[in-house]
Amino acid sequence: MRVCGVDEAGRGPLAGPVVTAAVILNTRRMPKGLDDSKKLTADAREALAEQIFATATAVAVVAAPPAKIAELNILWATMWAMRQAVLNLAVRPDHVLVDGNMLPKELPCNGEAVVDGDAKCCSIAAASIVAKVTRDRMCQIMHCDDPRFGFDSHKGYSTPEHFEALFAHGPGRHHRLDFAPCIAARERVTGVLILS
Repeated sequence: MRVCGVDEAGRGPLAGPVVTAAVILNTRRMPKGLDDSKKLTADAREALAEQIFATATAVAVVAAPPAKIAELNILWATMWAMRQAVLNLAVRPDHVLVDGNMLPKELPCNGEAVVDGDAKCCSIAAASIVAKVTRDRMCQIMHCDDPRFGFDSHKGYSTPEHFEALFAHGPGRHHRLDFAPCIAARERVTGVLILS
């Protein structure tokens, strides 16, 4: 049976996409050291991501950009991206395991949500690594595009440095303009009250 693990990276940040990955591991060529991406160093994640792409039966990655997040909200943009990742796999899975307590709608096969799945299931751990590495690389590109915000260091999360830049410059093109701190920063810089 082909089991697909699905996870996301980047639901909480104020900027950048939410990135999802779907992975069907090859049980005969499993990378060693698979774990929740948050428990691994950046170097370990990079090395494991290379191994996953080299050995897995199928891998697909989908990013929901800030515009999609604004359109659907962060939860449903994540669900949309997870479903798209499963649909984009080169091999159709027989069963899907999704990290968390909720399944995307209209998956092409049976599935189940697994709370703390990235610590319990190898395929979900692999998906968490691929999603995190992909998103971190995207944040490097965001930083090159607009270095004022320091996306290369905080990856769009709510750090003091990010808030300082956000309130100094107002939100940039990579920010999630519907998130409260970005709305507040835009109001502060423009002096225009934004009513939602």
